[in-house]
Amino acid sequence: MKWMQALLLVATLSLNLNAAAQAPEWPAKPVRFVVPWPAGGLNDLIARAFNDRVGQSMGQPVVTDFKAGAAGRIGVAEIARTTPDGYTIGMGNLGPLTIHPTLYKQMPFDVKRDLVPVTMFAASPLVFVVSANAPFKTLAEFVNAARAQPGKYNYASVGLGSPQHLTFELVQGSAGVQLEHIPYKGTTEFLPSLIAGEVHASIDTLPLLLPHIQSGKLRALAVTAGARVPQLPDVPTLQELSLLDEPVLSWYALIVPARTPKPIIDKLYREYSAAAQTPEIKRLLNEQGLVYVPTTPEAFKASVERETQRWAKIIRDNRIEVAQ
Repeated sequence: MKWMQALLLVATLSLNLNAAAQAPEWPAKPVRFVVPWPAGGLNDLIARAFNDRVGQSMGQPVVTDFKAGAAGRIGVAEIARTTPDGYTIGMGNLGPLTIHPTLYKQMPFDVKRDLVPVTMFAASPLVFVVSANAPFKTLAEFVNAARAQPGKYNYASVGLGSPQHLTFELVQGSAGVQLEHIPYKGTTEFLPSLIAGEVHASIDTLPLLLPHIQSGKLRALAVTAGARVPQLPDVPTLQELSLLDEPVLSWYALIVPARTPKPIIDKLYREYSAAAQTPEIKRLLNEQGLVYVPTTPEAFKASVERETQRWAKIIRDNRIEVAQ
């Protein structure tokens, strides 16, 4: 009987070894990368740059697929419900992963249950700006004016519940001022009024505002990053000014569906981290006003959970509600 058991064990080991030898190493075919935003924007530019580099390194193309709509929720839901085999991955952003779970009563995915945040491969600080013709040279001057004349000043955002809107709510609370919120559909819609001084202030991403700051149409008073940004070295951070406890970054991250095998997640983490260190990607990020924030999957998961709690408090404290 023992010799029969030994033969069975040998046969089983042989079958397992043959199966392992025949199993193709991932990736054995092109990888689909879902971007939950329209083609042609900054999300597109960043995704293609990283994916081209990663595809070359892995020996299989990483093909960008755009699934826009519902402020990113449609594309993220596509990633969440796909087969977790590493052949559909995608981009996650601050809104869909950390703000929308509280902001919207109905969500097509559950971040904790359905997704794995792998790493943040690019991030954008937000910038507090006023018109270049405004009398305020510092944020302290703006805050003092708003305190002296409650209700006089306003600010624009790209929409109710957006990261820009919620960040302004954070700053207002810290500064002890109350401004009128004027939501717009996008940055390009409010820029003419902001430059003209009809809108008194705004907070938006550095890539979108930097050209207008550099051209002298807008004045930057503070950034939301943890340290001063190279593009605006003379502009203080909101943490320096004691108006934020921790940075706010609008980020671009790699996410995969839950239950994706750990070896695949680890490889993706290594590949996208390595791509961020190449001269071409470094140059692109600098030109676009972006920064690279190294984050392991474990650290990024913890960061997503922390951000979710932070925005949930702001949304609840200010009773912010949006239509589904």
